[in-house]
Amino acid sequence: MGVAGFLVATTIIIAGARYSLDSGLKRLGADILVVPEGAEIKIETALLMGKPVDVWMPRENIQRISSIPGVEDVSPQIYLSSMFDSPCCAVSEMFIVVYDPVTDFTIAPWLEKNLGRNLVQGEVIGGSYIFVPEGSRYIQLYGYNTDLVGNLEPTGTGMDQTLFMTLDTALEMAELSKTNALMTLTINPSLISTIMVKVAAEMDPHRVAVQILKDTDGMVPIESPNLFGTFRNQMNGLLWGFLAITIIVWAVTMVLIGIVFSMAANERRREMAVLRAVGATRTFIFGSLLAEASLLALAGAVAGIAVTALVLLIFKDMIAGSLKMPFLFPEFSSFIGLFGAGVGLAILSVALSAFIPAYRLSRQELAIAMRE
Repeated sequence: MGVAGFLVATTIIIAGARYSLDSGLKRLGADILVVPEGAEIKIETALLMGKPVDVWMPRENIQRISSIPGVEDVSPQIYLSSMFDSPCCAVSEMFIVVYDPVTDFTIAPWLEKNLGRNLVQGEVIGGSYIFVPEGSRYIQLYGYNTDLVGNLEPTGTGMDQTLFMTLDTALEMAELSKTNALMTLTINPSLISTIMVKVAAEMDPHRVAVQILKDTDGMVPIESPNLFGTFRNQMNGLLWGFLAITIIVWAVTMVLIGIVFSMAANERRREMAVLRAVGATRTFIFGSLLAEASLLALAGAVAGIAVTALVLLIFKDMIAGSLKMPFLFPEFSSFIGLFGAGVGLAILSVALSAFIPAYRLSRQELAIAMRE
């Protein structure tokens, strides 16, 4: 029970982290992310975990990037100070991202599909953790009322705790913060945080990224597949660690199960002898012992995996925070596959461990067993 739960738990955590990472990259929607030189880790941390970030570069960099051969579209984003202990966010921090609706190609597809139009001034969309506080019609930021018109699908990354708004809304919010808020929000329209780049279909994103690095100063291109590289390395290390522990636990458990079944077999020698005496064949006894072991493994595996899955589902945010990694619970179809694989592995392991004791018990001499 415990071993099956442990094996499935480690698999779900690693698979959930990878699924979360893939969902975050898909939501990002850019082939290349251009960031200020030296700010690569900060940007990755902001996008991955929704942590505060303060990085800036001149807006004219947009023109420099758009002139690079192979670049099809560019769109800037501005990262504003996170809100701590916000009543409109299910987690402790809320990340604010300002985008340009004229050039945007990351948020616009979702708006077109779900809202059928662009955001107007004062409207915002949020990640899955963003909500309107109970008893209110708006989300108030820096003394400014914003209208939440939708939520993006969960990704398990910092995007779930991110609020997206247009530059017009951000500038109006900054202006009203001077009189309506305890903390003034300052936005310099001539500065941006990142540039999202879409590469032409016939071009190689890697070659375009190399060209950006060669033709510009003070900027670093990050290709989407290479984004969150530090986290990927940490996740791979965690994966190998879990794998090593899993193999050790599995091997020790099989040995212990074999010992337990050997002890149980010795206690049941007379019972098996009686069955032989009334006509049971050796094959029947061998099969019945393996079937009994398999049924016990089935019950234990189902219970262990079910309890483990429930604990992971309830405490997924705590787990992600303690491991410092994003985590998105796998889709139901994927979980059913993991559930079945875990149960199958448990049954196979127990059957293998019980094979030798069952074989020996089925082959015992009837007369000797009856005298013992």
